[in-house]
Amino acid sequence: MEFNLDQVMEKAPELFVTYGLKLLMAIVVYIVGKWIANTIANGLMKGLNSRKVDPTIGRFTRNIVYYVLLVIVVIATLSQLGIQTASFVAVLGAAGLAIGFALQGSLANFAAGVLLILFRPFKVGDYVEAGGSAGVVKEISIFSTILTTPDNKVVTIANNAVMGNIITNYSAMATRRVDLVVGVGYGSNLALVKQTLQEIADADERVLKDPAVTIGCLELADSSVNFAFRCWVDTANFWPVKFALTEKIKTRFDEVGIEIPFPQLDVHHDK
Repeated sequence: MEFNLDQVMEKAPELFVTYGLKLLMAIVVYIVGKWIANTIANGLMKGLNSRKVDPTIGRFTRNIVYYVLLVIVVIATLSQLGIQTASFVAVLGAAGLAIGFALQGSLANFAAGVLLILFRPFKVGDYVEAGGSAGVVKEISIFSTILTTPDNKVVTIANNAVMGNIITNYSAMATRRVDLVVGVGYGSNLALVKQTLQEIADADERVLKDPAVTIGCLELADSSVNFAFRCWVDTANFWPVKFALTEKIKTRFDEVGIEIPFPQLDVHHDK
């Protein structure tokens, strides 16, 4: 085919209008789209930081959102150039589906970690029961939560297991109630029992005055009259007060002659 420069020069304006405008629109779409993607991703990260989300999770989430939006921008740019993107989108979709299936456990743990940070059912330093274990929260990472048990063992729980089960936070409230059941003999003076329990509570400065101490006859059991002894304390004092009250009940009851029954077996032997 003979190259005709005159024909090319004649069609140049038409080619420029047709393809030049497409190229220009593609460049505009890419630049504007990339700016929008960056703005959205940075805005999301600022929102997460304002809610004091872990910086690692914030950056990871920001990057995921940015690159997903960037892929959409690239597809839109290619469409402006007249390139068929249907097959390209299909390949991306298939690849994304395969990756999703391969990483579904990790992605579920990541999503659960984000929810833990956003909704804050507990924070580092809280004593919780979660995922079948109990302990002080040491770390909330992207994929797992780390607890330290009272006997100083480290327990690592997948975030999905934490969010998928009941979470009990013992440190969330400023105060907790100490519940004790005190059994006395049927021959005991019940008025003296109530008075003595009240004196024990009043003598411990860690026991709060409001709400008031509750002392009541809870149950007429087989071998004892059981009293409910309930008082409120600061959360940090829960175990020290519970141990102290339990010990004080025994010593004071001995002093005033109140019997604390215990199981006995009488064996009679006939000679």
